[in-house]
Amino acid sequence: MKQLILLIGLVIFLLGCADNQTTPEVKSLLVEQLKNSHSQQNWFVPTKIAIDGLTAEQSNWKDSTDNHSIGELVSHLVFWSEMNLRAFKGEDLGDLEVDNKETFKTYTHQEWQDLVHRLDSIQSEWLVVTEKATDQQLTEWSSEIANMAAHSAYHAGQIIYIRKRNGWWKKK
Repeated sequence: MKQLILLIGLVIFLLGCADNQTTPEVKSLLVEQLKNSHSQQNWFVPTKIAIDGLTAEQSNWKDSTDNHSIGELVSHLVFWSEMNLRAFKGEDLGDLEVDNKETFKTYTHQEWQDLVHRLDSIQSEWLVVTEKATDQQLTEWSSEIANMAAHSAYHAGQIIYIRKRNGWWKKK
């Protein structure tokens, strides 16, 4: 957790120092963080690896507290990542009801597989649009993109905790 806080602080510091001359460095930093929180294991487990091999039954498991299930966490990530992606691309969000509670759901086998694929697709698309982003887009969106990467990393950590707690995580 300390490393995540340090990473977020470093990203915010670097973004605060950004100007038009450092845009390539900001872009490469954001792309690296998106990769690290999506599929490229560095010093923390990315979402793609965190949810790999889970069954729908495992994704729906909850303890006896108000903690969220893995499926609920993944659904939450899909909702917010997709909403931000659509906004970044300038799409109309009028059809989107923003209710954070609605992002936490349970899933059947097929729904879980579809959700896993959807998260992977959205996170992959974020990499592409960030790599192609204009200087103006980076100026407007760099903080939000950095926060999304941190948000994904945070929830991946929760997912790993649940997996370890239940014996579903094999250290690789």
